[in-house]
Amino acid sequence: MANHAAAARINLHPHTRRVRIYHRDTLPADTRDGIELHEKDYPQRQYIPKADVDMSKLTVSTTVTHCPFKGDSTYYSLPGIADVAWSYEHPIDEVKPIAGRLAFDSNKVTELVE
Repeated sequence: MANHAAAARINLHPHTRRVRIYHRDTLPADTRDGIELHEKDYPQRQYIPKADVDMSKLTVSTTVTHCPFKGDSTYYSLPGIADVAWSYEHPIDEVKPIAGRLAFDSNKVTELVE
């Protein structure tokens, strides 16, 4: 079912700029296949394909949330940092391109977009 409120609230911008995620000296994510998500009243987020994330460094968290504009999310943790990233495995149709990608909390890690 179409969610017209999501389409008005969220914009997706695929790009080829390099996006790197650092936690101290660890580089858990590095891509040139990002999707920048702009959502009204929230900071922009870089959604990174799982193929470009070292998933062996992440563990699935028990946290699950629901966004009426994106769907249900699964959270991931790094050692010592809970809920550092999240993914929408089955997002609503208007944001389908972010399916299976991870966004990282830029308050918990260093995010470099070149």
